Formats: sequence, structure tokens, C-alpha cells
Amino acid sequence: MGNSEAMVPDPLEKIARALLVEIGEDPDREGLQGTPARYARWWREFTEYDPGSIETLFETSSSGEMVAVSGIRVWSLCEHHLLPFSCRVSIGYVPQDHVLGLSKFARIAHQHAHRLQLQERLTSDIADTIEKLTASPDVAVICKGEHLCMAMRGIRTPATMTTAVWRGAFDEPAARGEFIALHSNSPHGQNS
Repeated sequence: MGNSEAMVPDPLEKIARALLVEIGEDPDREGLQGTPARYARWWREFTEYDPGSIETLFETSSSGEMVAVSGIRVWSLCEHHLLPFSCRVSIGYVPQDHVLGLSKFARIAHQHAHRLQLQERLTSDIADTIEKLTASPDVAVICKGEHLCMAMRGIRTPATMTTAVWRGAFDEPAARGEFIALHSNSPHGQNS
């Protein structure tokens, strides 16, 4: 990097320094000197997240049987307050001719979580991607989230918010009930 490039201040570092000054801190004091750079790196790491390949499909001979994955934990940022929220995600679908590789469920959830988000939209975005990749109209997604924008400000009370998307076969009470039972009986579903 040339000298002229090294001297150009990082805009996110400038924002972090200004924020520290606005809340009555000295960004040059010991303990805060590296904070603006760490702040800038964190924002870039979060927003430039690359989940890797999400499109690995395998042929299946067991079409029509539900596949469910539970306990996927993601972090996102509330677009209203820029505060974190965490979600436990459960995904279900009924494969047609192909099944999605197991790690792809978590990659898809993380892909959609790594931006400013609403939990309701996160749930729908995950369902949209699963439906598109698997070509299955039968998709269910449950997200259970804890939001720091509620726990740290306003009412200052922790609570769990649950959002769900039901498509295709999951509109039927039997399939929906089976998926909810699988979600609830998993070690991750019970505590989320």
C-alpha cells in the first residue's frame, strides 16, 4: 500500500471515532485507541460474509418424505436499531428428485442473516431460497429470536419472538404438526 493510500482515513473508522466522542469518550485513550479499526473490521466482516456454496444437491430415491433440520443458530442486526438479534432456525421441506446438502441449510440461513434484517423477512428469505434451490413448493421455516433492541432498550425485557412460514404441504395440519413436533423435540428446539 502506498503512503497516500495509508493516509486516507477509513470512513467506518471515522464514524466510530465520532461516535466515541459523541458519547463522551476519548478515542485516543488507552483501551479505545484500536476500537475504531476493530469497529470497521467487524462491520465489513459481518456485511461481506460469504456463505460459500449453497447449491449442492444430491439425487434421492425417497421423494415425498419430509426433511427437517433444527438448531441452526444465526446472528443478525435489527434494521430499526442496529442492535443484534439471535435466531434458532428450523427448516423443513419435502424433496422432489433431489435433496439439499446438509451444510447448505446453515449456509443459507447465515447468508440471509448477515445484513440489516427483520426476523419476519429473514424467515421468508430462507424459505424462498430453499424453495428455489430444491424446486419444492413444500417448505416450512421457523425462527425463534431474541432481540437486544427489546432487551437493552425501551421495555428492557427479554422475550422470544417466533416467526414461521408454511408453504405447500405444510399448509396442511398433519404436515405442519409433524414439523412442529420434530422442531420441538430436538434439543435445540426445546430451549430456543
